[in-house]
Amino acid sequence: MKISLKILAASGVLTVSTAVSALAGSVTEPGETVGLPTGAPLSPGVYFIDTLNWGVRSTSPNSTLGVNIPALAWSTPWTFLGARVQFVVAAPEAEQGVNHTNYVDGFFNPFFGGQLAWDLGGGFGVSYLLGGYAGVHTPVSFDTASFNQRFAVSYTANGWNLTANAIWGIQAQAVTATLNPDFVNLDLTATKKFGKWELGAVGFFSSDVSSPIPLYQRQSQFALGGLVGYDFGPVILQAYLTRDVAERNYGGFDTRAWGRVIVPFGDPFATPAPGMLYHK
Repeated sequence: MKISLKILAASGVLTVSTAVSALAGSVTEPGETVGLPTGAPLSPGVYFIDTLNWGVRSTSPNSTLGVNIPALAWSTPWTFLGARVQFVVAAPEAEQGVNHTNYVDGFFNPFFGGQLAWDLGGGFGVSYLLGGYAGVHTPVSFDTASFNQRFAVSYTANGWNLTANAIWGIQAQAVTATLNPDFVNLDLTATKKFGKWELGAVGFFSSDVSSPIPLYQRQSQFALGGLVGYDFGPVILQAYLTRDVAERNYGGFDTRAWGRVIVPFGDPFATPAPGMLYHK
């Protein structure tokens, strides 16, 4: 299974996102990897990806959350245990407001991670990512660090992207002041390419799995939506729209618009073809 530049969105190593700390819930933003075949290895090279989204939750009053995640990823020329070795660093930004009440913005916790991605053949791939968010102090970040593990499986043959990406977040220490629990997310993708176009369905589930304080009300949500993408060659664009169909203890349903741009910079370690070498 060879991943070409037309499937640069093939790895969750390319996108790392966040939820703002003013609310409890997942540190990794639910839905941040949908549309990406995160189980499949990338072709070796360096990639820039920017994922941004903005949405409104039907609380009373309404609350809004916007997130921008610029990231650099490196799919190395190395393998380990038969898997492609990949690294990512990201510096997310977030903004949150409550209608006619308050507004905060700033940098979120930076993310650093490494991933092993196996090509199993026949269009199937699996991956494991281990990373973490560093603790920082801004109006929208957590003061403490957290660990992040991701387990993904993808089928990418014949233009399909059928992917499930499970994300498990664990706090490095007990966090009571920010109501920051451990969590699990599940991002789901079922899309098909038609020439340069990509169309399909996406969804995500998230749930708290710990209680940082007594009587804490654990939150969960399930959202569905649709995705459209287009491959321009040097740049790949994706857009998707999601809406909660079920939620618990969030106080309202979230409607969210997402956009993604992926730019490959090529492989700095590739050997030039003989015709590309310069001779005096």
